[in-house]
This record gives sequence, structure tokens and C-alpha cells, in this order.
Amino acid sequence: MRGRMPRLPAVILIVPVMLLALVKPASAHPQCLDFKPPFKPPWHLEFCNQYEQFGCCDQGTDNMIAERYWDIIEQLEAAGHELCTDMLKEIMCQECSPYAAHLYDAEDPYTPVREIPGLCFDYCSEFHSKCRHVLKYLTVNQLLLYATEHDVTTFCSMVDLPDQDYCYPIVLKSSDLNSNLGQVVEDPRGCLQLCLTEVANNLRNPVLMLHSGDDTHRMFIAEQMGFVWVYLRDGSRLEQPFLDMSGEVLTTPWLGDERGFLGMAFHPKYRDNGRFFIYYSIQVSSELEKIRISEMKVSAYDMNVADPYSERLILEIEEPAANHNGGQLLFGVDGYLYIFTGDGGKAGDPFGKYGNAQNKSALLGKVLRIDVDGSDPSGMPYRIPPDNPFLRDPGARPEVFAYGVRNMWRCSVDRGDPVSGYGRGRIFCGDVGQNRYEEIDIIIKGGNYGWRAKEGFECYDMKLCQNSSLNDILPIFAYSHHVGKSVTGGYVYRGCESPNLNGLYIFGDFMSGRIMALEEDRTTGNWKERSVCMGDTQTCSFPGLINQHHKFIISFAEDEAGELYFLATSYPSAMSAFGTVFKFMDPSRRAPPGKCKQKPLPVKVRGKKFPFVPKELTVLGTNEKPTRPPPRKFKLPTKPPVRSSQIKPTMTAAGNSTTGTAVKVKPKSSDKDTKKKNMLKPWKKDKMLNKKKASTQAKKNTLKQKSKETTVSVKDKVKPKTNQTATETLNTSNAHNGLKDNKIHTKRKIHQRKAAQKQSGPKMTIKESTKEYPAFVNKTKTNFNVRSNRTLTRQLKVKSKQT
Repeated sequence: MRGRMPRLPAVILIVPVMLLALVKPASAHPQCLDFKPPFKPPWHLEFCNQYEQFGCCDQGTDNMIAERYWDIIEQLEAAGHELCTDMLKEIMCQECSPYAAHLYDAEDPYTPVREIPGLCFDYCSEFHSKCRHVLKYLTVNQLLLYATEHDVTTFCSMVDLPDQDYCYPIVLKSSDLNSNLGQVVEDPRGCLQLCLTEVANNLRNPVLMLHSGDDTHRMFIAEQMGFVWVYLRDGSRLEQPFLDMSGEVLTTPWLGDERGFLGMAFHPKYRDNGRFFIYYSIQVSSELEKIRISEMKVSAYDMNVADPYSERLILEIEEPAANHNGGQLLFGVDGYLYIFTGDGGKAGDPFGKYGNAQNKSALLGKVLRIDVDGSDPSGMPYRIPPDNPFLRDPGARPEVFAYGVRNMWRCSVDRGDPVSGYGRGRIFCGDVGQNRYEEIDIIIKGGNYGWRAKEGFECYDMKLCQNSSLNDILPIFAYSHHVGKSVTGGYVYRGCESPNLNGLYIFGDFMSGRIMALEEDRTTGNWKERSVCMGDTQTCSFPGLINQHHKFIISFAEDEAGELYFLATSYPSAMSAFGTVFKFMDPSRRAPPGKCKQKPLPVKVRGKKFPFVPKELTVLGTNEKPTRPPPRKFKLPTKPPVRSSQIKPTMTAAGNSTTGTAVKVKPKSSDKDTKKKNMLKPWKKDKMLNKKKASTQAKKNTLKQKSKETTVSVKDKVKPKTNQTATETLNTSNAHNGLKDNKIHTKRKIHQRKAAQKQSGPKMTIKESTKEYPAFVNKTKTNFNVRSNRTLTRQLKVKSKQT
């Protein structure tokens, strides 16, 4: 537990407060142009490599920026302008900056969208002095272009940012913005700031949410009164419940009533056998209360509905009181069913000489483990696992796996680290305390968890506590009732979307509404508390995110992909529909795009679906959606720009302009096809050749009588077959040798590309090029080697011209 800070004299506190008032540090809020947190690219970035450790570009985006860059360089080269390669690259690569949304004003829905990033005044002045001729290739904003030609002060004020901490390149030098970049944001007290998204609402005390493990990625949400609902991946809920046990379940509208539908677990082979297990409270003859564990099956006719007549009784345990009903069911990695029961209720476990929890012959206050894949010869509907710890103890029930627990409310199985598998199979539980301490335990075979001798780390029953034979297992963490009064056990995060949270055990408290986390020190095995709080307004300024939740945290949940949720309500009554499901989100870092994509199996739905309608107030507001700069699909000129003073009123018959101009202008060819060929990139030429080859084949099949010498229009012109064959041979050679290419082979590749340029087809427009590009990015490594050589050739070409 974190201790309170000692009180300091008021005089000492005045000076720091005054300094803070004078110097307010920048508040970091990394955000990309897609309104999501930055990430670490999975592979090396070839072009904007200054952001390959952490930023907003993956390899595909990096390649697209590089292509736009070289398009502009070619236009500058053709016009005879200074290339300004370094500054142009720096400006274009700011799309990859972890603060791209700030640089482009894309995070503020009320500011105009920028086409170039915010530049600091000194850098802007240098850019205006050296490279203002480049701006027309970066923007179509006429006011900005007009200011560029006339006034540096006006121009730089237009591209400036209100917050000078974020303008380029100052944003790179700010220690406040970059010292903890990519880590979970902490407030001044060290509290980890997380944000939430709303997943489901209008639920009556949602006591659990779980997935069926059948690759459909459906979520099943159970209400305390006995309904289980199916939620699809798109957030919609099916009209018909998966299960309706409301007629059998014992529950009341009393606030905090612990009875009802409490647990559910799908068989590890549910996809094949359709079996699942439920745990709920019942009342017999209007007097005797019991907890019942049953097996049921899914309907043979509808995968989203349980067979109501399939219930098979597994176990019933008499409950002497209305509270401490336990309620957790789960399957371990060993395939056995674990059942977590409370100590029977009342206060201080007053049953018998030592209480139910320390009595191994009682099933209350225990962790039970049974094998539900067979029946016992004695007639029990389950078998006892052969390695249960008390199987040969005559004074113990063979089902007992661990004992000495008070009322474990919510347990979970650790999936293990997604890379190393560390921690896989550990069972974490939150055990509700009596009146002083709440605790978190890791369950091990045969373990005694101390109740009622101990509560947390402290003694509760002095006589039992001093018994040398107690040999109890201490909790990994405990907190006092100054923090919270009813623990709700959680999960170790093993999802994909928030890498920073991996390995954190996240849990909460029902009464205080506080969310907490534990971090393991693998060298010592100790667990350290990490406080969790909701991010402030700026931290959670992402579309759809919220930074508040209901107070009463009933349960935590994990979906099929390992993402983490919790279920809470503002009014804890089984009959009140104020329950909401929230999903955790780390606003400081996310996984690379495409890494967390799932391919769920189709779900055949019979009946109606209710679309999800969020109710919680988001930080940005429902109508505040940030806008991002439009994709920069600039139509570059088809021929080099020439100043009006350099063009004579008449041209020669050959189409050649007069010489003697100061600007280098490529001679105008009389052959339009040759000019179009020269404008294409090598990979675009290959694309066009392949496309024209396919078109030619289709025409041959459709018009078999058409002559090979038929003339086609300029738009649909097809290259001679000999040229296509030559290009095919070249492409085949490149494909076989691409993986072996390195710097030694660069020269050979350049000659091959020059040969291909002489045989290329008609020019592709920029719009067509943009459509073709994604397919190009997804090609094999051979294409990347060819492109890398092309990039090297261009760089050598640029350097030679600058020289």
C-alpha cells in the first residue's frame, strides 16, 4: 500500500506552487491522424526511420509517404528547382510523429484541417527561404500559396501552432513530451491513467461476462436474476436470451443481496460437445437454501440458445445463511472444473469448532476440483481427479483442492505471457474480508488460505492464528477498509491491443468503486501495487472514450482475444437495469495496425438483434469527431512546368521550344507514348504491362476474328507482344534473384530498370497509381528489394544533380 505523504509546513509548499503557476509543463497527449495512440512498428521503416521505435506509421504508410516524396522530387528535378530533399522529407514524415494529431490540428474538431504540419517560426523561415517553391506540391490552399510568394511573416504565422510545445522541430526537444513517451500515463501521484469504452448497458446486476471459446468471439452476459444474453462482435444483442433460469433462481430486489445466478463456465471442448455449467441459488420448500451446480447443453437447432430441458444436476450444497454464497466456476488448464464456495455466511465463520473454512470435511469455504468428463462408480455424476491433494485423507472430502477461504468473489485463470507463456495456468482470486482487510490470492493445490485464523496478513482468531499447524499461504496483496470494503477479483491482462498492460493483474472493489493493479517482480516473486485511475479530459480525448464509470464494480471479464472488461452498476439491485460493461483502453500506446485482427467464425442468427446504443458521456461528446487532413492525392503536372517568359508564341513543327533559357526543360517529344513511358515508375510500368497483357488476352477470347494489327485508341493502347514477352522475362529474372540482391547487385538492377523503361506502356494517372499502391505493398520481399534499389538510385541521382 502506498503511504500517505507527511504534512509539510505551509511556507515550504508556497514556493513550489508559485513556480508551478509560472512554469506549466506541457501535457503530453500522443495521438495519430487516425485518432488512436501511437505504436511501435513491427519492422524497420525505410523512409521515415526516425520514428521506427515509436510513432504512427507502419511499413505500408511509410512506403506511401516515400512514393509521394519521390513524385515531388521528380517534378522539382524536371522544373530545374532546388530539390530541398532534407526539409521536404522532414515535413512529410511528420505524419509518422507520435504527435501527428497535434502537428496537423487533427485532434481539435473546431480548428481547420491542415495539409502541412505546424512549423516553429525559425524552421519555417528557413523553409520559406530555401524551399518555398516546394509548397505547391504539398497543399492546394490558395491563401497559403499566396502568402508563400509575398510575406514570410504571414506565411509562418499561418503554419504556426497555438501551443509552441508541439510545433516542429521543438516537439522533438521537449523533455516533458518525450521523457515517458509510449509508457502508461501517470498522474502526479503515480496513478496509471486508463480510459474506457462502453460495450453494453441496461443490464440488471450483470454478475459475469464470458466467452465460449469456440472462435465465434460472442460474449455471454449473465444477470443476477437468471438471464444470460448473447452479444455479437458488432455490439448487438440477440432478442432471445441464451438461457432463462429466472424461474428457478433465488434472488430478491434487496440492495447487495448475494444470492442469485452467480457462475457459469463453458466446457473447454464446447465447440464440439456444446456443454456448459452453471452455479445458482435455490430455495427448497420455502425454507432451506442451497447452491446448485448443474450441467446443460446448447440447443441442437440454435447455437445461440441453450436447451432448457438438458439440465443435469452435478452438486448441491446447503447454505446456512443468505450471504457468502461464493459463485465462481472455471475450467483450469488441466481440463478440470473448479468450484469456489463461500464459508456459509454470517460473521466470523461461526460453524463448528474451527468454522467451515478450516474444516476439510465440509464443502463450504473451499476450492473444489472435479472431473466432469465421466461419472463415478458410486453414482456421483463426476469423478475425483487422481491427484487431488486430500484424496486419501479420511477426514477430508476428496473434492477439496484448497481450503481456508472466506468468500472468494471472482477468480480467473492466467493465459500466460503471449510470447514466453510465463504464468500460464495460475488461478487468481479475490477473497472478501470480514471487517478489516481484503486480499488477493493465487490458488495452489492443497493450500490453506488462513480464514478464519487470519484476515489478510493479520490474525482474526487468535487461538487458531497461533496454532503451529496452520501453515497458511499468505495473500500476494491485501488492503485495508480505508481503501475498499469488498474486493472484486480480476484478470492478468494478456490481450493484444494494449501492450503496456501485459502482465498487470487488474481488479477492483465493489463498495469503493476503486480499480487497482498489481505488477509482479519476476526475480523476487513479489507483487507491487500500481494505482489505476481514469485519465483526465486531455488524456482520454479520443473518439468514443470515456473517463468515468459506475461505482459498484460487480465483476471483471476477458474476451476471446484476451481484452479486459469490467461490469458495474450505479444501483446494485437485481431488478434494476443500471448495469454497464466497460472495456479498458490504454491511451498512451496501442498495438501496430493489423496485429490484433481476429477472424471469428460466422454466427447464424435466428430472430431479431438489438443494435448497441451507447449511453455514457464520452470525453469529446457524441457530435465532436476530430477531422484529419484528406489524403494527399495531388495531380502532378503531366509535363515539366515552364515559366511564361521562356515560351515563345510559336513552336517549331517538331514541337521543340527555343533554347537559351536558364531553366532545364526536357525536349518535347513528338511521340506521346514515349513521353508517357518516361513518366512512369518502373514498378508502375510492370503493373501496366501486366494489366495490358490481361486485357489483350480478354480481347482475344472475346473477339477471335479481330486482327492483331488492329489499331486501338491512345487510352487503351496495347503494347506489342514482343515487348510484353521481354518484360515478362525481366520480371521473372527479378523474382528469382530478388532475395539475393544487395549493394553489389545494385548496378545490375539499375541497368535492368533502364531497359524496362524503354519498353514501358502508357502513363498511369496519380489516381490510378493510388489504387494500385496497396496491392504493390503486399507483394513479396522481392518487390521491396527492387524498390530499395530504386530508392538508392534516386538518391544517387539527386546527389549528383545537387553536386
